Amino acid sequence: MRYNKEQMTKKAKLLWMDLEMTGLDPIEDRILEVAVIATDWDFKEIATYEGIIKVGPRLVERRMKVGKVFWDTYPDVRTALVKQNDELGRSGRIIENELLAFIDEHFDADRPVLLAGNSIHQDRRFIVNEWHRLDVRLHYRMLDVSAWKVVFDGKYKKKFAKPEEHRALGDIRGSIMELKYYLGKVKV
Repeated sequence: MRYNKEQMTKKAKLLWMDLEMTGLDPIEDRILEVAVIATDWDFKEIATYEGIIKVGPRLVERRMKVGKVFWDTYPDVRTALVKQNDELGRSGRIIENELLAFIDEHFDADRPVLLAGNSIHQDRRFIVNEWHRLDVRLHYRMLDVSAWKVVFDGKYKKKFAKPEEHRALGDIRGSIMELKYYLGKVKV
């Protein structure tokens, strides 16, 4: 399909996403927090969205026991996520509706949205499992910063010291900074 300039009126080209979950199993675990940043190809922020998904406290407790090593390494993150889940969590359906409205506002309606992030394939597994309508709006291709990390570390021994907040919005901004670092090494 071809697109003319009238069809391509919205500025957002990449939907950067990060999810914080109870663990890494897309069947057993659940999304606790989502953040997205819409950017252009120069990675300029156009808009942001954050959502907190309500997950039952017994499931949160049970799954955090399974991922005990990770959660014990980051107790402040665990405490903050559990607290915000209890106090501010909303249904996953409401969050999915808001994400779709965000996409409608900032991305062209007739084009699949390109998802970007660090190890974004893992987040995509949760999207497929929990947010089918959102998954339908996304392109099958994804911009995964971790692929750049593998190449630059393995081939050139170049590493980016990305801040590890383990909070969705901060992690996205770290991923954007990381991709900018790798692209700064490329000679065109």
